[in-house]
Amino acid sequence: MRNQKGKLFVVSAPSGAGKTTLCNRLLGRFDTIGYSVSYTTRTPRHEETDTEDYYFVSEEEFKAMLDAGDFLEWAKVHNNYYGTSKSKVEEILSAGRDVLLDIDPKGARQLREQLDYGIYIFITAPSMNDLRTRLINRRTESEEIMKVRLDNAREEIKHFHEYDYVIVNNEINRATNELEAVYVAEHLRADRLDSIEDIMEVD
Repeated sequence: MRNQKGKLFVVSAPSGAGKTTLCNRLLGRFDTIGYSVSYTTRTPRHEETDTEDYYFVSEEEFKAMLDAGDFLEWAKVHNNYYGTSKSKVEEILSAGRDVLLDIDPKGARQLREQLDYGIYIFITAPSMNDLRTRLINRRTESEEIMKVRLDNAREEIKHFHEYDYVIVNNEINRATNELEAVYVAEHLRADRLDSIEDIMEVD
């Protein structure tokens, strides 16, 4: 059986919907998924680690990478830059592993416009009030930044139809199971195969 190229799974959501928690849970359940760590110019939160959660770089470093064409997608979100390394994603996919991208909806839109592959999953909370409560409980943003994030969220959820799947994160275990179900189902699709011999031996 030949080695299949990996699949690209793109997960995005408005701030506070819990996409990073869900992505981490999916990564913990499947060793077939490689996580592409994004680059960002924002300041690390107290629990974040450089090279594990993000590559934290200066705006000058980010713009130099941008000029060099190093990013598969990038966006300026809440006054900070975020980007996905083109070479790191291709390296994982070519090795036959899947890639999970935890990115902003703007970045997801860029990918849809330039790539002819990928599975797009939108995570949302059950209500705007719930989003606000989650942002308050994070205690990482000022009231001003929180307002910006909520205003952005109202626009982002209008584009839900651009995704292949939508998961409402009302209860974390249920949402985790739904994300896992999407991942498993995509690997059972018949159209991913060139021949039945890709998955079984035929006399």
